[in-house]
Amino acid sequence: MSEFVEKASAIAREAGALLREYYKTGVRAEYKGDVDLVTEADRASEKLIVSRLQEVFPDHGIYGEEGTRSGLEAEYRWYVDPLDGTTNFAHSFPVFCVVLGCERRMPDLKPEEDGEMVAGIIYDPLRDELFTAAKGEGAFLNGERIHVSKAKLLQESLIATGFPSHKRHRSPNVHFYQEFTLRSHGVRRAGSAAIDLAYVACGRLDGYWEFKLNPWDTSAGYLLVEEAGGKITHIDGAKFTLDSVEVLATNGNIHDEMQALFMQMMAGEGLEPIPTPAEFAARRAAGEQ
Repeated sequence: MSEFVEKASAIAREAGALLREYYKTGVRAEYKGDVDLVTEADRASEKLIVSRLQEVFPDHGIYGEEGTRSGLEAEYRWYVDPLDGTTNFAHSFPVFCVVLGCERRMPDLKPEEDGEMVAGIIYDPLRDELFTAAKGEGAFLNGERIHVSKAKLLQESLIATGFPSHKRHRSPNVHFYQEFTLRSHGVRRAGSAAIDLAYVACGRLDGYWEFKLNPWDTSAGYLLVEEAGGKITHIDGAKFTLDSVEVLATNGNIHDEMQALFMQMMAGEGLEPIPTPAEFAARRAAGEQ
């Protein structure tokens, strides 16, 4: 799989360079739904990526956010997000990336079943940060091996989330956001699911959750988190799948604590009081022993 990563990384860098040029000059955003944005940069990036993937991996399938559906019956399928963080990009907020994730699908799989993620690339063109992972070979940032953080408690963790661009008014996530903000060191909302997952993998974040996602959002980050020693599941702890509309990714240490809090909130159960500073210090000291 290292060959897949090497060749796809070059494609991601080329697409990232294209996005940088659009970012400098600015683009006009269009709506592809009530609130979902798309720009000419999204389309140009996907066109470039698809062309390059077809040149380098002619027997592979491609599933792209902006409509590409090619060779989906192939053994290997690439999930492509040509510009994750389009809303940020359209507003000149400097957090966005290119995402390429490769899934291997054996002939006996049913259409609704996941294959195995074997390669993942997330490229942040403004910071020139290339996150890569190959199945069984670890996770890397610009060629240096990365690992998830060692935080043991939610109280000492920095976590992240996101909000769906559509149906935000129906999302319960604001309630979850409030509770987790009060029970952690803080919750960040960067606007790119792929970057959030990459940051969990390299230890910049200790945990991340989100609802209403798509396979191209999570394909590469899914593998990155696992190869970096983290854990990724559904909110209820069930096995993560590419068609999941929810994700909970952590360093592993705080996974059970976050999951239990979600289950309590979703069940409408009473929550434990927010720990006082003294209680926080006592728990931290106990965790360090």
